[in-house]
Amino acid sequence: MEFPFDVDALFPERITVLDQHLRPPARRPGTTTPARVDLQQQIMTIIDELGKASAKAQNLSAPITSASRMQSNRHVVYILKDSSARPAGKGAIIGFIKVGYKKLFVLDDREAHNEVEPLCILDFYIHESVQRHGHGRELFQYMLQKERVEPHQLAIDRPSPKLLKFLNKHYNLETTVPQVNNFVIFEGFFAHQHPPARKLPPKRAEGDIKPYSSSDREFLKVAVEPPWPLNRAPRRATPPAHPPPRSSSLGNSPERGPLRPFVPEQELLRSLRLCPPHPTARLLLAADPGGSPAQRRRTSSLPRSEESRY
Repeated sequence: MEFPFDVDALFPERITVLDQHLRPPARRPGTTTPARVDLQQQIMTIIDELGKASAKAQNLSAPITSASRMQSNRHVVYILKDSSARPAGKGAIIGFIKVGYKKLFVLDDREAHNEVEPLCILDFYIHESVQRHGHGRELFQYMLQKERVEPHQLAIDRPSPKLLKFLNKHYNLETTVPQVNNFVIFEGFFAHQHPPARKLPPKRAEGDIKPYSSSDREFLKVAVEPPWPLNRAPRRATPPAHPPPRSSSLGNSPERGPLRPFVPEQELLRSLRLCPPHPTARLLLAADPGGSPAQRRRTSSLPRSEESRY
């Protein structure tokens, strides 16, 4: 691929590695240095054109490699140039390969899910005019040495039939492990995968577990509650098999649950005397004239013969 600017001067080495910052590589001593903004713009133009050519070769609806995608992701692109082809002394680009680490859930041979973060082949393209000349293997081998990985440790994102044939021819990668996503992994992918072990809290020894002491058990049994009627439970307690005899001083008071802890009788009576009468009782006394103290005195003063008439 040819460009209107000097590619050979922009990329001093045969293979140039660029990260998300798209910074121009160091230039050779003695060469003129244009404005840095122009150099970065030239790099962005090269990446955009390579992405379009790769998408067209793979029959994709849109490019998956562009300068804007590179700047927003931590991917690395390896660009291969041809110094021998110097149209107008500007050089040419042969192809590129884009890689990056991604967190994936992949299936192993037993169809178990595994969370891994391998190096992924995200895009790979060699210009049609120079294919089958060893340039793809040269670029791929350089990437493996730079990233320090083996071919079977890679995960390939939606590989084309040409890429699958390339991997089979040069690296004997033929048997794939079926996946439910768009990534392809080959047999031997899990041979050198060492997922981090899940850290569990240390198990306490049996000797460290001590039973409750007698004082602890007694404390758990006794619950401190306020005196009645503030300690009435919302649910009626189950009556004992032989309830104690009810005191005659309490009359027909409603049934109450057991008191915890035990309240002395004198304190209980004192609390009852301090309780004000219920408003309903006041209304009944006011509505029943016969219930007043004066009426009771008049009734008691009548003779028995008169009293029987009523």
